Amino acid sequence: MTGRATRTGAAAVLRTPYARPTALLLTLLAACATLLGPAAGASSAADYRAPRATLPRTRPTALLLTLLAACATLLGPAAGASSAADYRYWSFWKGGADGWAYQQVGPAGNVPADGAVDGWRFVLSPDGGQDAPRPGPAADFAAICQGTAPSGGHKRVAVVLDFGTAQDAPGGKQPPAARTSCASVPTAANSAEVLAAVAAPLRYDSGALLCAIAGYPHAGCGDQVAAGSNSAAKGGGSDGGPSLGLLAGAGAVVLLGAGAVWQARRRRTR
Repeated sequence: MTGRATRTGAAAVLRTPYARPTALLLTLLAACATLLGPAAGASSAADYRAPRATLPRTRPTALLLTLLAACATLLGPAAGASSAADYRYWSFWKGGADGWAYQQVGPAGNVPADGAVDGWRFVLSPDGGQDAPRPGPAADFAAICQGTAPSGGHKRVAVVLDFGTAQDAPGGKQPPAARTSCASVPTAANSAEVLAAVAAPLRYDSGALLCAIAGYPHAGCGDQVAAGSNSAAKGGGSDGGPSLGLLAGAGAVVLLGAGAVWQARRRRTR
């Protein structure tokens, strides 16, 4: 699955700084294993001593299973919360009789035929794929290009621009209204050249990521925001550190592990 549109046509990589949360989760998992190891060993030693009616062999096993379940329960939601993020970017679509289909190549790698429809939608989405919102206007070539006559050596390509909603816009500002254009371009023109013919100015970043169409948005490029939020732009708000819930979960795991070790040692000294 490709990400956001690039001028080069290569698959775009969503910039997701998840290294720190991932490292933290791995550390917590290692802590769980460390806590379980001594507890498991102590329980096994206690199990193979002279049988005692007051210490059923099932209790240490049940305790360890409970601790494992607690680790999984606490770390699972924390992992999901730490990696959840949305991105603001221009998504690229191909129009047809069945509506909109997500383009699997960038605009420079796509050469539309005469009669094609290119669609662009500014979105706030967790990925650059099929689940992103589609352009609102219909992919209707006949309606969009009815006033543009064919000419030799040129092709006509309908272009749909959907600037998204206020929820998609940086700072919640009202975006421009959606619009359509008919580009008459040389036959060999790719979709990047088609877009430049009808929606200047375009803005790209140093990595050839398409940042703005028709000057929108005025700043930013593929900004990351917290999942479910439209206000915390990349570089502001969260610094990618552990959340309060993650720290609370880690504390609970440590307490559970300490309790398991204490109980195992108590049995061993009886």
